[in-house]
Amino acid sequence: MAKQSALKARKLEIKDEPTVETGAEPTHGSRSGAEREARATRGQSRATSLDRLIHERLRLGIISALAANEALTFSDLKNLMNTTDGNLSVHARKLEDAGYVAVTKSFDGRTPRTEYKLTAAGRRALESYVGHMEALVKQMRGR
Repeated sequence: MAKQSALKARKLEIKDEPTVETGAEPTHGSRSGAEREARATRGQSRATSLDRLIHERLRLGIISALAANEALTFSDLKNLMNTTDGNLSVHARKLEDAGYVAVTKSFDGRTPRTEYKLTAAGRRALESYVGHMEALVKQMRGR
């Protein structure tokens, strides 16, 4: 039991990743301290406005694969993502809980079949995420 509590506490620590600051300027030059701080804050808010739920590599892969396909089975996603059953299951459940994917469970004869589809909310979240990433890339290339 104590081992499970320690595991849960560790998972919580991992979820609270540090904020990524971008756009910070060096402290020298013609900018005032307030201008530098405002610029750093703008960069920070852009980076933190990314949807952290789909920013994780495997979840972004799942969302992207579903955006390119009408529906995929658990086995299809597992093979595409080159991951384990447990890992895929956990990440797919997070996306389902957020309303980004719809899950249909059925049987093909006696074999269970789980099918995933991207929801309208999931598509909007992906489009927003891609828009934020494009803005960050554009900002970095503009320097």
